[in-house]
Amino acid sequence: MTKTALVLGASGRFGRNAAQAFWNAGWRVRSFDRKTDDLMRAAQGVDIIVNAWNPPYNEWTRTLPEMSRQLIAAARAADVPILQAGNVYNYGADMPPVLTPDTPWRGRNSLSLARQRFETELRESGLKVTVLRAGDFIDTEASGNWFDKVLIANLAKGRLVYPGPVELPHAWAYLPDMALAAVQLAEKGDSLAQWEDVTFPGYTLTGRELAQAIGRVTGKAPRLTRFNWLPLRLFRRFIPMAPGLIEMSYLWRTPHQLDGARFTELLPDFPATPLDEALRLGVQHQVDPD
Repeated sequence: MTKTALVLGASGRFGRNAAQAFWNAGWRVRSFDRKTDDLMRAAQGVDIIVNAWNPPYNEWTRTLPEMSRQLIAAARAADVPILQAGNVYNYGADMPPVLTPDTPWRGRNSLSLARQRFETELRESGLKVTVLRAGDFIDTEASGNWFDKVLIANLAKGRLVYPGPVELPHAWAYLPDMALAAVQLAEKGDSLAQWEDVTFPGYTLTGRELAQAIGRVTGKAPRLTRFNWLPLRLFRRFIPMAPGLIEMSYLWRTPHQLDGARFTELLPDFPATPLDEALRLGVQHQVDPD
């Protein structure tokens, strides 16, 4: 019997990839339009809700509590599990270099606290919830993330613009792989715990290693230059996203990677995309825009 996934935020980065991955795996995919659809009605008859909603930073404090309420109510009424896209914001600026499902949430800035409250409500809802937690995204098209908006925006000119010290390791997730992992976790069904916090290992790279890898796939090593944070700081009152970007800038100054032990335990045969192939697809819209 064909299963159905309701994907919230299917037009966004993870949501678009998740919808495609579930479809490719033979699921029916039901998208949701917050402007016109009713979530309680949309959730009826599905087998899982995949939550990829991700409002802009400046709306988190206002919208996440209502999002949590709606999501929990819909999943409870439909009696279905939730697969939640997660990030590393919960851990905070003093996070250890290796992040596991058991790493304490010690973030104290507004975005971290908003995510902690949101996920705590999910965990305490009594519903079956799997959080798939990942680092920064590498997408196959320009989708407004750090990778395409900043790092490779000037790649055609031979520059890789990096937001922090280039010798510190940083966590990355290739979105098609993360989406495939979401499908495979959803298909495990009852074998998952009531609350699963799964850290997606992805790739861990310093800025210099990233530049070297991009050089391998493009045939020309880009020149590393530092991102200038000063304009964001000077005009933060006039750029809605600026305060959040500045608040989370510590992620580029704090070495971190996501431990894959639980992920591998759950999905031992996961076919991860080799780094160079992921980067080849991730930069193609910049080096070959036609």
